[in-house]
Amino acid sequence: MDVPVWLESFKPIYWAIPVFTILIFAEMIYGKISGRARFEPHDSAASLVMGLGNTVASVVFGGLTTAWFFVVYEFHVFDIGFAWWVWPVALVLDDFVYYWSHRFAHTVRWFWADHVVHHSSQHYNLTTALRQPWFSVLTLKWMWLGSILILIGFHPLVIATVGALNLIYQFWIHTEAVGKCPSWFEAVMNTPSHHRVHHATNPIYLDRNYAGIFIVWDKMFGTFQPELEHEACRYGVVKNLGTYNPLVISVHEWLGIIQDINRAPTLKAKLLYLLAPPGWSHDGSRDTSRQILSRWQQKQAVKDPQTDPGQSPAE
Repeated sequence: MDVPVWLESFKPIYWAIPVFTILIFAEMIYGKISGRARFEPHDSAASLVMGLGNTVASVVFGGLTTAWFFVVYEFHVFDIGFAWWVWPVALVLDDFVYYWSHRFAHTVRWFWADHVVHHSSQHYNLTTALRQPWFSVLTLKWMWLGSILILIGFHPLVIATVGALNLIYQFWIHTEAVGKCPSWFEAVMNTPSHHRVHHATNPIYLDRNYAGIFIVWDKMFGTFQPELEHEACRYGVVKNLGTYNPLVISVHEWLGIIQDINRAPTLKAKLLYLLAPPGWSHDGSRDTSRQILSRWQQKQAVKDPQTDPGQSPAE
């Protein structure tokens, strides 16, 4: 099958970088004028360094993932090709896979060790979108994330392109400068309002809104939570790092896993420190997101039995 010439050299992320830069400066200026966007210099600098490191890691390990995808493609079932309809279908299916990958990244600690980097900022602005991990290759998630659609028959370059478009879309939703969008758009698409919830540490907001582009996945699978007017988002992680050191941000959770495995009393506990949700501990000394939400709901019920404390955690 002949690959379109333009596709072989098309790198949408590289085209988007100048636009990202312009939008970040625009948000900074708008924030100064309106007060609707907040920046902390050290935090933003850390996010930018994390983004740069992620770009370097992508270059270093990109050949490995590309080679793997082409090996997988040798076993594809259907010859789907490059017709116009392939692109929207691939985009939707890729976002579906992304939803589950993102959900696992919050509910399996091995994957969370990588993804926590993106959530480590206590601020929420466009620089936060660039706060990306350096060691994603360690999770081995890349071996199956794109492989599913490639095995079906989508060309690796198609999957790589729509995956990049997914990431580009998600850039603009990392802001407080945009309120709620029109209701029809909020109903279908991921928006700044929906994604603010995802980055919040408020109990009612924990582990919600995993979508990349289409929020409908969260509504279909019970993980949707709207942003509430009476519940302002608090950003970061349950136990914030208290540092702007990029290396600490990158490896702190990996080191935490090693420490927990070393002190785990049984083989089962060691495995659960890898595979259980973040916050799980063999002695019950820490809480998972589900436990935090459950305890919060109980407190709300005691305060006012007639008040709906919020949605229950997704099954």
